[in-house]
Amino acid sequence: QVQLVESGGGSVQAGGSLRLSCTASGDTSTNTCMGWSRQAPGGPREGVAVIYGGGGVTAYGDFVKGRFTISQDNAKNSVLLEMNDLKPEDTAFYYCAAMKESYCPDWLMRPRAYYGSAYWGKGTLVKISS
Repeated sequence: QVQLVESGGGSVQAGGSLRLSCTASGDTSTNTCMGWSRQAPGGPREGVAVIYGGGGVTAYGDFVKGRFTISQDNAKNSVLLEMNDLKPEDTAFYYCAAMKESYCPDWLMRPRAYYGSAYWGKGTLVKISS
């Protein structure tokens, strides 16, 4: 079992920045891929970013376009998502997830397929005003 707690959501104006943090506890030695996904009201859950390989491998959803950076603090068992140049269409609940590394690349493309096999946080709201 892995427990995940997100923090750092909030409201900012377009063009602003936010940093999300996710702290993991439990069986982090097995579930070594961590990622962020998001879901806007009425929309599908989509993968934002993943990090694995001890923090040496990162990948992002196409819509990120260089605006977000995922990083890992192994000492604190946490993963960060730095978000810059935020747009109103980035408004969503952002969810942290942990999973086996073998799931990681596919999870980014279709996180919904892993509702039952990844661990999920409860989410944090990011709201961007124009």
